[in-house]
Amino acid sequence: MNMILFMIALSLTLSIALTTLNFWLAQMTPDSEKLSPYECGFDPLGSARLPFSIRFFLVAILFLLFDLEIALLLPLPWATQLQSPTTTLIWASTLILILTLGLVYEWIQGGLEWAE
Repeated sequence: MNMILFMIALSLTLSIALTTLNFWLAQMTPDSEKLSPYECGFDPLGSARLPFSIRFFLVAILFLLFDLEIALLLPLPWATQLQSPTTTLIWASTLILILTLGLVYEWIQGGLEWAE
């Protein structure tokens, strides 16, 4: 019973300390750089109709595609516990092969070259 009361008091004390720290940090005066929005290195006060390099979009799409494919490969360490781990590992190897072929294709096409 004493341990439970101690844990409640400790968590209450920690919560009050962190809340006080949060209010104290919020009242610090930040400079103008911290108050301005960050817009990917572009001036947020300029025109919104400036030409935007398509390479930014290409890199973002490539990242999303490869990131999604890698996320599909994350459960593979548990694949050996399935009823047919051989089939699962063949599908995973196929997925890795498709990923590698896509990366080689983008490399050959120059999609990974930033400088023109």
